[in-house]
Amino acid sequence: MAETGRIRVAKDKAELVKALTSADGATGPFQTFADVVVFAAALGAKQKKRVPLGEISKREPSPIPQEQFIVRGYDTVINLIAITETKDIKILSFQEDNNNEKRNYLFEEYANGGLEILQQELHGAVDYSERIVLILSSERFPKTPEKEEFDLRKFLS
Repeated sequence: MAETGRIRVAKDKAELVKALTSADGATGPFQTFADVVVFAAALGAKQKKRVPLGEISKREPSPIPQEQFIVRGYDTVINLIAITETKDIKILSFQEDNNNEKRNYLFEEYANGGLEILQQELHGAVDYSERIVLILSSERFPKTPEKEEFDLRKFLS
């Protein structure tokens, strides 16, 4: 299989990505760097937070081969983010030379935005898994606004 690209992680988020994995005896909630990056990209896309990468992490995690995303079925997430952002189905075309790069670039920026959100949400947390479950629960069951008191001023205009 030909090299289809690599997904990069910002250097300032590398430690967080490592801490969120369960590799090398760590207790993070995700098995691989690819799992962390996809979760972060989905979170970034949901919150509409797209952040340029800046300096790239060269090792741990080094740029992740795109094949790791494809074998896990995560290429669907990359494609959906690209379509949503560009509002153009042609972004999936292999006819254009750099569409794959464009899709990866958008995905990386949303992942970086999601990692920023996670940095803020996980700050000071002892158990990342528990905190992530709380984040997911708050997304699934958003707080309903308090019932508004009846205001007679509405009728005075």
